[in-house]
Amino acid sequence: MAGLWHCTLAVVMLMCVCLWGSTEAVGGAKSRPRPQRRRPKKPVVDPIDVTPPVQNIDIQRMTGTWYLLNTASKCSYLINHGTKVEPTVMTLTQSSAADQTLSVSTKTRHNHQCWEILQVYNLSPTPGRLTLKGARAELNTEIVIGETDYNSSAIMYYQKQGKMTMKLYGRSVDNLSEPMLTKFEQLAEKQHLGLAYLFPFPTYSHCGAVDRDHIINCVPTC
Repeated sequence: MAGLWHCTLAVVMLMCVCLWGSTEAVGGAKSRPRPQRRRPKKPVVDPIDVTPPVQNIDIQRMTGTWYLLNTASKCSYLINHGTKVEPTVMTLTQSSAADQTLSVSTKTRHNHQCWEILQVYNLSPTPGRLTLKGARAELNTEIVIGETDYNSSAIMYYQKQGKMTMKLYGRSVDNLSEPMLTKFEQLAEKQHLGLAYLFPFPTYSHCGAVDRDHIINCVPTC
């Protein structure tokens, strides 16, 4: 399910504290200890905020079918079950160029049964950035379309509660080029998601039509 698997980034800050001892003043009186000056803490910057989206992105050209080919994540489910992931396909639609949302359909298989999850991505004022709203604002998933040529591949970043997941999508299961896979691995490494956190997805046996009993409607939220 798009946006449900996320990565962990920790920021560790070391601060040096100088302790000033008392000194003797004229006449033998002791001076007051100088007040300690603490270094101001650096603001914590979310990785998603320094991840640039595609310049001059055309959201209309992003619509259509995308096959999930690879995921970079530290989520515990993937670490424990990454060899059992199921083929996943995402379809994006936009009713009009003026529409500020993308309708998202994600189909995957669970326990040999095909499921479809319906969601909506809200476009932000920053082109290439979207939001999947959660039950509360702190549960929102922030999304950045980081790389795409519209016709063959796209790299998308998903962040929820400070945890990042990267996904590599393809228009086809057959046209994943070695340079694009290498680029995905390099970008994942910059997010501290090395080869141990890469999980390829099957490129066969994707779900087709799904019956009503197996559609999960997450609009506006789940």
